[in-house]
Amino acid sequence: MLYQAYQLQSDLMSPLRLAAQHGAAALWMEQTEHSWLRSLSAAGEVFSRMRLTHTRPDFEITEVKVQGQSVPVVEEKTLSTPFGTLLHFRKVQPAGSEVQPVVLLVAPLSGHFATLLRETARTLLQDHDVYITDWHNARDIPLAHGTFGLDEYIEHMMQFIAELGPNTHVVAVCQPCVAALAATALMAQDQHPAQPRSLTLMAGPVDCRINPTGVNELAITKPIEWFEKNLISHVPLPHAGFMRRVYPGFVQLSAFMSMNMDRHKSAFKNMYQHLLEGDLQQAHAVQTFYDEYLAVNDLHAEFYLETVEKVFQTYDLARGELVYKGRKVDTHAIRKTALMTVEGERDDICAIGQTVAAHDLCSGVRPSMKTHHVQTGVGHYGVFSGSKWNQQIYPRVRDMIHQHSR
Repeated sequence: MLYQAYQLQSDLMSPLRLAAQHGAAALWMEQTEHSWLRSLSAAGEVFSRMRLTHTRPDFEITEVKVQGQSVPVVEEKTLSTPFGTLLHFRKVQPAGSEVQPVVLLVAPLSGHFATLLRETARTLLQDHDVYITDWHNARDIPLAHGTFGLDEYIEHMMQFIAELGPNTHVVAVCQPCVAALAATALMAQDQHPAQPRSLTLMAGPVDCRINPTGVNELAITKPIEWFEKNLISHVPLPHAGFMRRVYPGFVQLSAFMSMNMDRHKSAFKNMYQHLLEGDLQQAHAVQTFYDEYLAVNDLHAEFYLETVEKVFQTYDLARGELVYKGRKVDTHAIRKTALMTVEGERDDICAIGQTVAAHDLCSGVRPSMKTHHVQTGVGHYGVFSGSKWNQQIYPRVRDMIHQHSR
């Protein structure tokens, strides 16, 4: 009933928001000489922006600077399944250009779309041939395609890596670090010829027993049955995934926003004030952030519940007990893949120690092939976006990848 109630409320509010959007645009033409029209226009714009969307925003990566020169970028679908697409940001470079290392950027499936890593991808594109896991919205996937749990996620990881070949470097951000490590281990156990050259794990919950955060503690306060009973809903009509069991993105976003509600209220107040004062650049910055933040991606119920239980409650991978389709995952089998871990000093979602734990799990990797970096002064998102990512973290990731590409 929860999803049906949300859908009804969304349908009822949609005409009002559309009217506010068009009204704000129309009044904008008259606002310069009439302060009350300017105020009405700003209010209409803010109201129209206070909405959730369920479609992936554009990556908007059309060009990138390579050695100081702008190079066009074209999005291409390399491989697609009902659940996700392996998306390629192909750089249109002159014939004979230097071949760059192939990087698979693994995006989280955690309530937002892969565009959350837009800046991460754009930065990596300077020196690499970049692909990204573009996960589809569960509510748009018909039931006929079956379920999607942690096993299917890991399976997709191995399928994507195999598609890119033996010289692939994997960079996983946040939640998928566990799946990326498991996929690499399974490929090593099978002596797969496309085992990744390197694996970079950034701010991921490899072992949540270490320095547990508020998020980790919340996960263990209730049995998994509570999460299933209270957070799982069925997709309503008219969506293609009608009756698919999901953890709705709007539920997760509501929980996140409630943790910092005052900050979000201030942001929308600031947007209104910027529009009122004609400071369009500052207003656009707030609009851009919330266009991304309020675009929600429903999670498959199986994937969500298995992740909560196996990653945050029973710590299966960290204890050496994770099972993939009846097979135990052996991280000690990894020998050919270099390992780098990155953590943020102020990360309140994935605390220091949780990601670096991967090094102990990968005892088969030589010490000379292991790297760890703790970035001072950044929280969770600062690990993969912002000035510290671009200026201090990325150069280390780039150097490690290029070192193991020779």
